[in-house]
Amino acid sequence: MSALARIALTAYRWAGVAAFPCAGLFLSIRAAKGKEDRTRKLERVGYASADRPRGPLVWVHAASVGEMMAVTALMRELRRCDINVLLTTGTTTSAQIAGDRLQDGVIHQYVPVDALPGVRRFLDYWHPDLMIGVESEIWPTTLQELHDRQIPQILVNARLSDRSFARWQRHPTVAASLFSKLAMVVAQSDLDAERFRDLGAWPVSMSGNIKVDTDAPACDSALLASYERQIGHRKAWAAISTAEGEEKIAAMVHRALKAHMGQLTVVVPRHPDRADAIEAMLIEQGLVVARRSRDDRITPETDVFLGDSIGEMGLYLRLTDIAFAGRSLIKDGGGSNPLEPAVLGCAVLSGPHVENFRESYQKLVRHGAARVVRDAETLAKAVHFLMNNHVVRHKMADSGMEAVQDMRGALTSTIKAMEPYINPLTVKARLEPKKAAGE
Repeated sequence: MSALARIALTAYRWAGVAAFPCAGLFLSIRAAKGKEDRTRKLERVGYASADRPRGPLVWVHAASVGEMMAVTALMRELRRCDINVLLTTGTTTSAQIAGDRLQDGVIHQYVPVDALPGVRRFLDYWHPDLMIGVESEIWPTTLQELHDRQIPQILVNARLSDRSFARWQRHPTVAASLFSKLAMVVAQSDLDAERFRDLGAWPVSMSGNIKVDTDAPACDSALLASYERQIGHRKAWAAISTAEGEEKIAAMVHRALKAHMGQLTVVVPRHPDRADAIEAMLIEQGLVVARRSRDDRITPETDVFLGDSIGEMGLYLRLTDIAFAGRSLIKDGGGSNPLEPAVLGCAVLSGPHVENFRESYQKLVRHGAARVVRDAETLAKAVHFLMNNHVVRHKMADSGMEAVQDMRGALTSTIKAMEPYINPLTVKARLEPKKAAGE
């Protein structure tokens, strides 16, 4: 490690120690804004709220809902090997979904802030045998502490956006010091793999995107049937995972097409806590809104069905076969996952800013399953065209499902790459009694 990198990382480490006494106040402010769980704030400073089971334990960290859903199948495979799994996330939404959906043997906790006292307290209690991070989570203090304790850290489904890669490149010695501490990187694409190698990671392999291997998002069949009856014969399209500004674009598209199509527009914001502001904007635009969180009925007068619930993307996508994937018409948005709508038989539309899912979009576009729009006008034209062209719409949907099938296999490749770390834990797990520590 160069002297400059050592100074920078040491400064970061001790800045975290100095700021740690203020963590309680910081977390209380976030809790007041709904960004932290008031009842579980102590987890964020390293205090556990669950027993540590006896036997090998793998710590899996997924920052938010998308990353968590991506590694659900991987955690299932670890449990089949009788390995305990500790899942940490950073958002209240992901914690809620984890509580509803995770299988037995997976313990959920909030991830501790990246400050030495909290990280040490967390690791002293849980004693993980292996840490698996998802996509691009690099926390310097946590990474250093894992390295010092000889706990391997593997990054799976790893990716680096253009912006993140450029930022790391401006500090090459710091990047090399951090990325070289990773035991292994399993990247989403050849480009991502090359970027991780350039920054000092080794070994690096490429598996593809494990989100392709996740199950299609489920939904309540009775609830789906109820909404389908309410919608009746009206045509519908959806704008999903939208960022601020894109809901207004969806409203513009709806108003442009309403006189000709009489369609229903389904809007699913990326952050449901913005629903009140979105509803106010839609009403100001003269639109009639039904909200999922209020169990509002969809009537013939309803213009927009606002999907402001958590974990029901499977429901919203099954109400339509045309889906615009958001965070893609705003600069630096990065795009949103197009694989969920594709696997559920939707023709996919997207803006041009899809850096975080570049590989997936390239494959969908090559298969004829996705189309790129530039703005509200071209989005309106694309929605209008697809609503009026049954053959084209269904061809795009069929092509999307074929493309997803062709892309599968990343989970198998990821597990195979990790076998040198997983197999010893499997043997250990099957030799030890499965009791909670202290029993």
